[in-house]
Amino acid sequence: MTDTDRETETNAEAEPPSEMPLPSEPQVIFLGGLFALAVLTAAYVAREIVLPLAFAITLKLLLQPLMRLLERAHVPRTVASLLIILALLGGVVALGAAIAGPANAWAAKLPEGVSRLQERLGFFRGPINTLRNFLQQVENIGSTGAPNAANGPLVGAGLLSFLFAGARSFADALFTTILFLYFLLLAGDSFLRRLVEILPGFRAKRQAIAISQQIESDISAYLATITVMNALVGFATALVMQLTGVGDPILWGTLAFLLNYAPIIGPALCTFAFLLAGLLTIDGLWGALAPAGLYLAIHIVEGETLTPLILARRFTLNPVLVIFSFVFWFWMWGIPGAILSVPMLAITKIVCDGIRPLAALGHFLSG
Repeated sequence: MTDTDRETETNAEAEPPSEMPLPSEPQVIFLGGLFALAVLTAAYVAREIVLPLAFAITLKLLLQPLMRLLERAHVPRTVASLLIILALLGGVVALGAAIAGPANAWAAKLPEGVSRLQERLGFFRGPINTLRNFLQQVENIGSTGAPNAANGPLVGAGLLSFLFAGARSFADALFTTILFLYFLLLAGDSFLRRLVEILPGFRAKRQAIAISQQIESDISAYLATITVMNALVGFATALVMQLTGVGDPILWGTLAFLLNYAPIIGPALCTFAFLLAGLLTIDGLWGALAPAGLYLAIHIVEGETLTPLILARRFTLNPVLVIFSFVFWFWMWGIPGAILSVPMLAITKIVCDGIRPLAALGHFLSG
């Protein structure tokens, strides 16, 4: 064998084959499907624990660069984790205090503005009444008694009970997330080190480290980019609401910033909220539509142009699968699931790209 043949054979062994292996045994496909179904079922049943843990892992990826910066400044890990948690809680409390007053003012203004909304949206009254009567008739089909009229005080009490339960659930989830986040920041790379120690070969150890580093790099960059773009959207929205005469720019800018994390449903809710705010505060019809229209223009520029161009350098995802992931996780976990849908899909793609038996699935997830 000549030197050229030996070199060709060595290169062929060193370079991985271009084909993507697919499972050929039915048992592997069947067991993989059962495992995925079991994991999703557990995530749905135990969502009160799994959802805060998923949020904590996502926040850890976002805050990991700051944690490494503090470590390079020779700040002990315990102190650095505590400082980050206190800064995060301080930001949440300060933001809540800043928007509490304007939110209460708009909540008090809303009952008085219902009549104003009815007058300005009078041309919708006919179709809405027709639809309501039709739905009432469909609901009464098969019922033997007269339809029960809703009692006003009971409805109000039910609304207050619902809001109280929602606030309590949010507080519990926030506390659990902060607790998980603190210990994840404190643990650092200890879980990765333990995983590398128990893996059987050097190739598997190197693969685990490469996948972990890529997840941390890409997802932290994605989350940081999304956060910066959402902050710009919030600032532009606050400026628009101030210039159009709606007022309370901090409230509306914060609302745009937070809801922009949820694809599709967040901008839709913001557009509806700004439409109602414009109709309640601005006299002219076109002027009342201006806040919602300008916000929609801001969202289109950010969501359809700037953010995709910036993120395309790191990874791209199949847009159809992004929508499917959004709908699925929104059904599983509500709005928090919608917020986590894209990061979880991106992490899944990175893991599949790094593990050769799953490379076909990673290729299918790519844009």
